[in-house]
Amino acid sequence: MRLPGFRLTLGFTVTYLSLIVLIPLSLLIWYTMNLSFADFIKTVSSSQVIASYKLTFTATLLAALTNALFGFMLAWSLVRYRFPLRRLIDAIVDIPFAMPTAVSGIALTTLCADSGWIGFYAAKYLGWQLAYTPTGVYIALTFIGLPFVVRTLQPALEDLDKEVEEAAESLGATRFQTFRRILFPAVLPALLTGFTLAFARALGEYGSVVFIAGNIPNYTEITSLLIYTKLEEFEYPKATAIALVMLAASFLAMFFINVIQWYSSRKTG
Repeated sequence: MRLPGFRLTLGFTVTYLSLIVLIPLSLLIWYTMNLSFADFIKTVSSSQVIASYKLTFTATLLAALTNALFGFMLAWSLVRYRFPLRRLIDAIVDIPFAMPTAVSGIALTTLCADSGWIGFYAAKYLGWQLAYTPTGVYIALTFIGLPFVVRTLQPALEDLDKEVEEAAESLGATRFQTFRRILFPAVLPALLTGFTLAFARALGEYGSVVFIAGNIPNYTEITSLLIYTKLEEFEYPKATAIALVMLAASFLAMFFINVIQWYSSRKTG
C-alpha cells in the first residue's frame, strides 16, 4: 500500500537529487568535453596528477583502516565500560564534526611541525618529520574520519544481546571465541559502514590537509588541492577532467566496499 503523499515526496526527492547531485555531475562531463581526447589523457595522466592520485588514495585507505581499528576499540570502551571522564571522552569524539576543517588543519600543523608539541619530540627522538610530509596528510585524514566509525558502531554495540554472550560462555566458549564468532560478525556490517563513511569523507578532504601537507608537487600535493589550483588558473576543463577521474575511481572504490558490506550482511543475516 502506498503511503499518502507518495507522488509529492518522490517529486521532491528527484528534484533535490537533480539540483544537488545530477546537475553538478553533468556539468563535470560538460566542461570536460571541451578537451579533446588526447588533451584529456594528457591532463589526467601527467606525473603530477598521478602522484596526487597515489597520495590521496593511499593516505585515505590507510586513514580509514586506522579509524576502523581504533574506532572499534574506542566505541567498544565507551559502550562496554564505565570509567572516569567517559562522558568527556565521548564528547571529544565529535570535535572533528564541529570544528571547521581549516581550523583543524591549522591546529594539526601547529602540533606536528618541528617546533610543535608533538612534532618536536617525534623529530628529536624518533627522527620522524610529521608536518609537510605524506605522514601529515595521513594524520589529518585520520583525525577527521574517526567520529564516523565510532558513531556508527556505538548503536550496533549497544543493541547486542548480552544473553547470547552468556549462553556462549555457559557452553564453554572463551572470551576470544565469543568475540570472534558471535560479537564481531554481528557488528561487522556497522564497522564496514563506518569504514565506508570515513573513506568517503577523507577522499575529498581539503581544509584540514592543505596546511599540514605543505602542498609540494609530486610529494604532498593531494588531488583536491590540484583541482582547486586548476580552478584558480581558470583551467576549468582540466580541473573537471581530474575531478571526473576522481569521481569514477571513488565510485568504483565505494561500489567495491558496498559489495563487501552487502555480502557480510547477507552472511551474518
